[in-house]
Amino acid sequence: MTLYLSRLRLSSHPSVQALDKLLNPDDHGPRLDAHHRLIWAAFAETADQRRDFLWREDGKGSFYALSARPPIQSDLFEVDVKPFAPVLQVGDRLNFTLRANATRDRKGKGRVDVVMDALHAIPQGKRADQRMNIAQREGAAWLSRQGETAGFRVVQVDVGDYSVAALPDHMGARKGQPQFGILDLSGLLEVTDTTAFLARLCSGFGRAKAFGCGLMLIRRA
Repeated sequence: MTLYLSRLRLSSHPSVQALDKLLNPDDHGPRLDAHHRLIWAAFAETADQRRDFLWREDGKGSFYALSARPPIQSDLFEVDVKPFAPVLQVGDRLNFTLRANATRDRKGKGRVDVVMDALHAIPQGKRADQRMNIAQREGAAWLSRQGETAGFRVVQVDVGDYSVAALPDHMGARKGQPQFGILDLSGLLEVTDTTAFLARLCSGFGRAKAFGCGLMLIRRA
């Protein structure tokens, strides 16, 4: 199957720039929602289109997407597209970046965010100080577990940021608002199974893929 890696930049045309506050809200949740809809505009050919792409924001007004089809040309975006067909061998080392909603199954709780779950064990007044240490520990452990079934071994991983976003369509009170965590990971991995690794690159890592998580970008170390 042919895949495409695209760089999409919001058009510099004044008619698009005039919509900047709508397309790039300051608040995290509304911005994810706006960008989710923007990227759908670049790929949805029918009203009942199933998502067959991964995406992530790469700075204001700029996005990457990995897709089964090239994006639709429109006045919204300036688009650069190239086929995505990396030739890999076992033992290859790759630098990577990944924005992920990392979860695990917790007995009695269902699926939980790995960082939030670990933070709950710490007294509330001390969580802020421990937040990034725990994000580093839990993010690295989660990615290593992913590698066991996705054909790679983690050599080195850094967590550059951990943030929490509210589900964009939640309309109720702030208390009890559904949220999900977002880890920004980067580092070095070694390919152990090319077929499994390429398959997971195409399907994405973790959850919240509709909201810009799951796309791993790679380049040779």
